[in-house]
Formats: sequence, structure tokens, C-alpha cells
Amino acid sequence: AAFPSTVNPIVQNNLVPVFVDVDLGTYNINVEGIKNAISPRTKAIMIAHTLGNPFDLAAIVDICRKNNLWLIEDNCDALGSKYDGKFTGTFGHISTLSFYPAHHITTGEGGAVFTNDALLDKIVRSLRDWGRDCWCRTGHDNTCKRRFERQLGDLPPGYDHKYIYSEMGYNLKLTDMQAALGVAQMEKLDDFITKRKENFRVLYNGLKKYEKFFILPAWQDKADPSWFGFLLTVKPGSPFDRSQIVQYLQTKKIGTRYLFAGNIIKQPYFIDNKVKHRVAGELSNTDIVMRDTFWIGCYPGLSKEMLKYVVTSFDSFIDRL
Repeated sequence: AAFPSTVNPIVQNNLVPVFVDVDLGTYNINVEGIKNAISPRTKAIMIAHTLGNPFDLAAIVDICRKNNLWLIEDNCDALGSKYDGKFTGTFGHISTLSFYPAHHITTGEGGAVFTNDALLDKIVRSLRDWGRDCWCRTGHDNTCKRRFERQLGDLPPGYDHKYIYSEMGYNLKLTDMQAALGVAQMEKLDDFITKRKENFRVLYNGLKKYEKFFILPAWQDKADPSWFGFLLTVKPGSPFDRSQIVQYLQTKKIGTRYLFAGNIIKQPYFIDNKVKHRVAGELSNTDIVMRDTFWIGCYPGLSKEMLKYVVTSFDSFIDRL
């Protein structure tokens, strides 16, 4: 797993995450690895579409159906991505989306949860709203017509349903100002996605000549990614390592990122807290990603001149070898 927020809810609920290796190029979870990881105690598959690149949804949805598992899509990097003509985030029982400033659209912070299940919708809203049992929308009362007629827990009969709490919830609501920003961003979303795809293509075409040195991004035939970034892995035997290319790009004022946490079980908090987990098979590709992978941006604000500058900066680095 590349980002803590995909894993931490599992740990925080006293469950045991099971880690499976990824495929290089797509950087998505290996399907055969998932099959081998499933045990009688498995309850859900919870994975991300890495940097907007849809994982093999056909295969994973089929695995979930055959094994009666929940599918939770971490769609935070993938707003606007499609698989077989259908938007990612609409395949799972639940999916999540991030509105952090760097993402496809932003509300400054926060995110969203998607589901088409009425019961899950109530549970998610309860967790958002302090864990309360009431499901009335903001500004409405007594939707259930039984506000003062319930008896739950050890509360007295008729206790106000608006102040009955059935979950260990949080306070996770956006402000009106953030929501207004998000609505305005939604109006631009199609253009944002189009520009991200265009920028990705420019980078791909410009860097394809260096396949001798880098593993370039790959994607499934049925996938139509709404790219969050452009991933590169330095190949074994290259005359440079990740640190050298990243530091060079830094001198050219070109931002780079590693693939977030890399191998998360090697992060300090996992080790220091002795987080209970299981690894199915080996995480050899995950370790390669941790050591040799980085990514550059394809965000909509990049102009043709900026993209050309990025490619020519790679040219100048390679020419120095």
C-alpha cells in the first residue's frame, strides 16, 4: 500500500490488513496475489487506483462476488477515470475521494464517500455526524416520524432521536465555503480531466525514447485513466539511480514525488507500533517501487512550454551520462 489512509482505518478498527504485491508499470495490485491471499477470515478488498490508473476491476469484482467480499475502492487519485466505459468509484460497495489541493478538484481539504446502498449511506452519514443514529438531512427534523418514540441502549423510552449515538463517530463535515469551492471546481472538472490526459500523453511521447532506462506507465486495455501523475521506475543496470535523477530535476525546479509511503510495512509507525498484519507472498515489486520509483506531475496548469521544459530536462540529464 502506498498511502496510510488506505490502511489505517483497517488497523484503527482492530482488523488485520493483508498486503499483496503490485505489478510494475501499472503499480496496481496483482490479481493472482489477491486470490492467493484470501482466507476464511477475509471480509473485504480495499485497494487504490494508483495515480488514477484503474486496477483490474473486472477480475476483482468477480473475486468479491465469488467470495462474498466487500469491495472498497480508494478512488482518491482517480476522479474521472473509467473502466470498460464506467467511472471508477462506482464498482465497489463503497468508494472514497480526496479533495486535497493537489487532486483533480479541491475543497481545500476533505473528501467524499460514495455508495449506492441505502444502509451504508446511513452508516457513513452517522460516522460523519458524531455517530448519531438520526439520519435527518441538515435543516430537517423527524424524517422517521418517530423522533420521540424510540428506545435504544439503556436510554429512557422516547429519548430524542437526534441525540442518540449508535456509532463511534467523528465530526467530518465540510464548511459551506469549502462546498462552494467544490461546486465551482465541478464546473471545470471535464476540462481538468482532458488537460491531464493531454499532458500525460505529451510526457509519455517525450520520454518513450528512454525506455532503456525507465519503466514507463502501463494500463489495462479497458482502462481510461484520468491521470494524477506520471510514474517512472529506474530500471536495474541504468547508469544512474533514482536519487540522481530526482536531485537533478530538483535543480531544474521540476517537482517530483516518490510513490507515497512505498512499502508501508517498513514505515516507522508500522514498526514502532508493531502493527499486526499479514503479507501474502512476497512484496518484491513493492520494494522496487520503494527504492526506484518516482513521479512527476501532469496537472492541468502545465503549459506546452512547461511540458517541453520537463522533457528537455530529461534529455539534458541523459546526455550527461
